[in-house]
Amino acid sequence: MQIPRLHPDTIEEVKLRADIVDVVSEYVVLRKRGKDFVGLCPFHDEKSPSFTVSQTKQMYYCFGCQAGGNAIKFVMELGKRSFPDVVLDLARRYQVPVQTLEPEQRQELQRQLSLREQLYEVLATSAQFYQHALRQSPGQQAIQYLQSNRKLKEETIQQFGLGYAPAGWETLYGYLVEDKHYPAQILEKAGLIKPRKEGGGYYDVFRDRLMIPIRDVQGRVIAFGGRTLTDEQPKYLNSPETELFSKGKTLFALDQAKGGISQLDQAVVVEGYFDAIALHAAGINNAVASLGTALSLEQVRLILRYTESKQLVLNFDADKAGTNATERAIGEIAELAYKGEVQLKILNLPDGKDADEYLHSHTPEDYGELLKNAPLWLDWQIQEIIKDRDLKQATDFQQVTQQLVKLLKNIANSDTRNYYVSYCAEILSLGDTRLIPLRVENLLTQIAPPAATYSKPVSAKKAWGDGKVSHSPLPTERSLLGHAEALLLRIYLHCPEQRQAIIDELEERDLQFSLSHHRFLWQQILDTPVEQVDLISTLENRYLESSEELGLVSHLFHLNEKWKIEIPRTPQVVQAAIACMDLVMLEKRYRHFLELWQQTDPETEPERYQSYYQAFYAEKIKLQKIDRQRLFSITELL
Repeated sequence: MQIPRLHPDTIEEVKLRADIVDVVSEYVVLRKRGKDFVGLCPFHDEKSPSFTVSQTKQMYYCFGCQAGGNAIKFVMELGKRSFPDVVLDLARRYQVPVQTLEPEQRQELQRQLSLREQLYEVLATSAQFYQHALRQSPGQQAIQYLQSNRKLKEETIQQFGLGYAPAGWETLYGYLVEDKHYPAQILEKAGLIKPRKEGGGYYDVFRDRLMIPIRDVQGRVIAFGGRTLTDEQPKYLNSPETELFSKGKTLFALDQAKGGISQLDQAVVVEGYFDAIALHAAGINNAVASLGTALSLEQVRLILRYTESKQLVLNFDADKAGTNATERAIGEIAELAYKGEVQLKILNLPDGKDADEYLHSHTPEDYGELLKNAPLWLDWQIQEIIKDRDLKQATDFQQVTQQLVKLLKNIANSDTRNYYVSYCAEILSLGDTRLIPLRVENLLTQIAPPAATYSKPVSAKKAWGDGKVSHSPLPTERSLLGHAEALLLRIYLHCPEQRQAIIDELEERDLQFSLSHHRFLWQQILDTPVEQVDLISTLENRYLESSEELGLVSHLFHLNEKWKIEIPRTPQVVQAAIACMDLVMLEKRYRHFLELWQQTDPETEPERYQSYYQAFYAEKIKLQKIDRQRLFSITELL
């Protein structure tokens, strides 16, 4: 369901009614300590409680991992859910009337919410019906198939809610409509029945099939997959697209796997329902199935919510069909992998087996070892390119080189690309190490022809001590800048009396926040009305609504004991932080003009040479002046 933008009054009412202690207590054992409550943080492993909940401020904060926010943020982070989805859930729980920014959308939203509730109910009832039918005499073939062919134990059958759809044309229809009195239109919208083309009435979509419930991340049944027990085609039949179910946005067993993915920091994606079920039955509980489609960006982003390292392992069959399925499944995520935003690995099991077949003759430990040694997607691609090729033959050598160049051109990260250029050069050198430099040069030339370079004039290098600069290298500079900007933002948030002074200083020196997450937070601050009383709470809501990364700045919204002591020194601290930001910007300009000066030939471009000299020398004088202005080191506060 596409949720329209919620009215701020609804969000504020939810925040008022949803007591944070009440919400957090459902997930964390809290104990009273002074004015606040403490417990073990649900966002990281710890033995001593560092997770605090303030009932007066309606905020939580962990001094161990810096997680923090309000009740809405807590449910979002813990369940990896969207802002509107959480607000709607809390609104239902605390009986808050839902309003949208556009009044005409309000009635439609209420209708959609009502429809979704009815769909969830009828699908849950259908799942129970199928599970019951599995235990009756017509379902004996299905239960025999699960126990003998798939070798599943009773607890696994129950864990995944497997069932059986009877062979009759109107069995489910009769149970739900005639016995349970559900409207036929709701069953049709749930994808359970279809209208007859002639004569009126309806018939069941699933008949004489083994039934596999498909659940959303919260464990609610949203669709079904049905496997035939005869020669009927298709072998697998999925529910049609509905209000609740979109094949390209759903992953089978994610509700069961999300905990394992977070714990192991890795997700395994298989092709079939029973591959995922078999892996979970073997104790490998970080596996999901792609429902037979190419992985969409929505599916990948859904998985990556639960893994910090963004590690994704595709485990499809190792035969030709499996290789094609792997290439098809990668789909839209290839670009993410080339950019390094996903650690994509490929696991091909031996003898062309799928995960289910493999576990029938091997142990979970064997599978785990293969998983650990699965190659990165780029390595797998290279092996696929050179497979069955004779590089001693000119035609094969040329074709392989062309395909490798095409692959290398797609790699966005320069370090990664350089690594694979060397790796491919080793392959193309056929063991002759003397040829590797030549192969590297050839590959680099084809990937990106080298730009013309200009030798630095000797006179310029000698004129300024060979260009050696005594200022901090880039990593230290970035760290200093980050500390200074964060300090300034923290003071602005917690010291209202300093806000105008900070704005005036930044405007006078024409300074801007350089780090993107600080720049975004500052823009949100500037966009907030001056009369806003609860600035921090308002900003947190902005982040939650915009889906921006709050984790990078959430620590600024809270004061530990150290900062409570330092805050009274704000006038001096503001001056020092501003000076540090100014210093870093001056250093950047200084190095920029110095580099331009060094690269300019004084004989061919004397005017430009002199101009660059004057520019970098002027920045050097400013640097010396600003350095004397700093009252104390910013690092003394950190």
